[in-house]
Amino acid sequence: MNITIQETDAKIVATLAGELDTAAAQEAEKQLQPLQNSKGKDVLLDCTDLEYISSSGLRVLLSILKQAKSVGSRVVLKNVNDVIRDVLELTGFISIFEFE
Repeated sequence: MNITIQETDAKIVATLAGELDTAAAQEAEKQLQPLQNSKGKDVLLDCTDLEYISSSGLRVLLSILKQAKSVGSRVVLKNVNDVIRDVLELTGFISIFEFE
């Protein structure tokens, strides 16, 4: 799992690449910690190169969403491929995230 984060005046962009599985979830949560302190900035998760997500990975995304919403931020998933979209649909997460 490879994660890069860039911050601008209006938003925080995290690019996710690889597999967000159980083995990678704990480290990903640490790397994505800045997103949980978004302080009102919108959070964009670029999933262009995200190949797989497990239930542990979904938990990481849900944690980011809850924290961001608590400070008035939006969380948007961008460039979600069909495999990830299917997982989000099967788990009901498709209805709680915004997509671009």
